[in-house]
Amino acid sequence: MAFQRDPVTRHLGRCHFRRHSHAMSKARITKESEDRFTCDVLVAGGGPAGLLAALALSKTGLEITVCAPDFKEPVQDKRTTALMQGSVKFLETLDIWDVLKADAAPLNVMRLVDRTSYRLKAPTVDFRADELGPEPFGWNIPNAPLVTTLRNIIATLCNITIIDHPIQSVDTSATSVSVDVENGLRGSASLIVAADGRNSLCRRRSGIQVNSWSYPQTAIVACFDHSQAHDNVSTEFHFDAGPLTVVPLPGRRSSLVWIETPEQAANLRALNSDEFAERLEQETDGSLGRISKVTTRSSFPITGLTARRFSAARTLLVGEAAHVIPPIGAQGLNLGFRDVALAYDLVKLAIEEQRDPGGIRVTDDFDRQRRRDVLPRTVAVDILNRSLFQQFLPLQGARGLGLTMLEHIGPLRRFMMRQGIGPRMGVP
Repeated sequence: MAFQRDPVTRHLGRCHFRRHSHAMSKARITKESEDRFTCDVLVAGGGPAGLLAALALSKTGLEITVCAPDFKEPVQDKRTTALMQGSVKFLETLDIWDVLKADAAPLNVMRLVDRTSYRLKAPTVDFRADELGPEPFGWNIPNAPLVTTLRNIIATLCNITIIDHPIQSVDTSATSVSVDVENGLRGSASLIVAADGRNSLCRRRSGIQVNSWSYPQTAIVACFDHSQAHDNVSTEFHFDAGPLTVVPLPGRRSSLVWIETPEQAANLRALNSDEFAERLEQETDGSLGRISKVTTRSSFPITGLTARRFSAARTLLVGEAAHVIPPIGAQGLNLGFRDVALAYDLVKLAIEEQRDPGGIRVTDDFDRQRRRDVLPRTVAVDILNRSLFQQFLPLQGARGLGLTMLEHIGPLRRFMMRQGIGPRMGVP
């Protein structure tokens, strides 16, 4: 089988390939016919987590196929992602952070400001990266250059094949995963990495159930210019309906995630650009000066989802196929990147020990280790979010007390900071 070859001495150089009639960008995979293919690992999904999974797993020397239906389309995602230090270290390991760094801004301070109307208010808390060392907490980067860079690097690798069509069906046996692709191709692999989002077909076909919930909240996202320097400070203003977070970008520019009630979010989106900028100046206490050049605003409902297992037979769930949490504390995509890092670790170890990279030891270890990281973090973010919009005095009091303790107790604050940027338990 393909996974038995030695990946260590394999050279992954730049190659040129002819175009396949079924929109496959590489011809390295073994084809049984014009309509069938085999590979070692099949990645479903072309978002940041799926692309990173393909890139990371290609370093093991295995043959990777990615089903990414929008791979050739311009990236329309206007959001940004705050990559914590653990994610940045992983990108450095893959030799791609230097390419991305120019589009990112460091996060040296993370500030929480209580603007709620509740009697039990919390003090303003500054989490400063220099309490832990010389490095920032992480870097904020727009999703568009992140995805574009990953695509460009993947397009140069000899052992990654791109199929720009979605998977239509998935069947798993004791020895392989078989898929049907929308363009008529049929394929098989030893392992499938499901990075196909919160409505994951691969997850459903593997029989994994989910716990899902919703919040009475809607998030508005945009980017904007401002007249005063942000000094690499990310500020999270806590209001009764949810947080308003401004995160630095290069220069005098920042990204915005503003969580409101659905009704208020609709009103905010109805404002023209100048009116929205004026309102944003007011809600941020003028801390960034005059706000201008607000990009097109988009919105989405705030929901949560956790898979009851993070793996099944020959299947690993990564990214939003495994977990969805509110955009608080910069945890979402960082959890997805840790999914990918663990998948890489376990597959690489299986190859070194001449084991099946899609076998039960890989999938069971993946589920156990990701559970230890994802579940406590999901609960923590859920409680923090509910402490804002729920009129429940004990919960509000606990939130205020907790933030007061973080402000005044240095060892506790530093412990929480370390957990936020690079937890020690259940991670690769």
